[in-house]
Amino acid sequence: MKVSTKGRYAIRLMIDIGIQDNKGYVRLKDVARRQEISIKYLEQIVGSLQKSGLLLSSRGAHGGYKLAKDPYDYSIGEILKATEGSVSPVTCLEDEVNNCSRYNSCVTINFWEGLNEVINEYLDKHTLGELMEIAKNIKQENLDYSI
Repeated sequence: MKVSTKGRYAIRLMIDIGIQDNKGYVRLKDVARRQEISIKYLEQIVGSLQKSGLLLSSRGAHGGYKLAKDPYDYSIGEILKATEGSVSPVTCLEDEVNNCSRYNSCVTINFWEGLNEVINEYLDKHTLGELMEIAKNIKQENLDYSI
């Protein structure tokens, strides 16, 4: 499994929106500037996140995007699955039911299923809220300096 740029940027986008969320809806152009990501690319990403019910949007002068729920209620796996589709290490595990014709005689299926389980457990046990805390701490550390 290799997380694409789209998946990585989706997590950065969600962290940024989550941190700014107390200010109401967050404009995409502000996220693009802070994260140094093309607004066109972010528009594609928010479409997937909105369709999955992870982001809410509002139009107008004070419009933008905000989280649909508490940051600790989002797993990183949920965000990646909304943008990547699947996080399975092999194609035959992407669907809920394995329809591979070799499934019953596959020597390696147990290995791949085990790896898939470890990946999903790891991604699902970490939350957006945790990553937001890390981001806030890094930002705070960069502000704390003495001359």
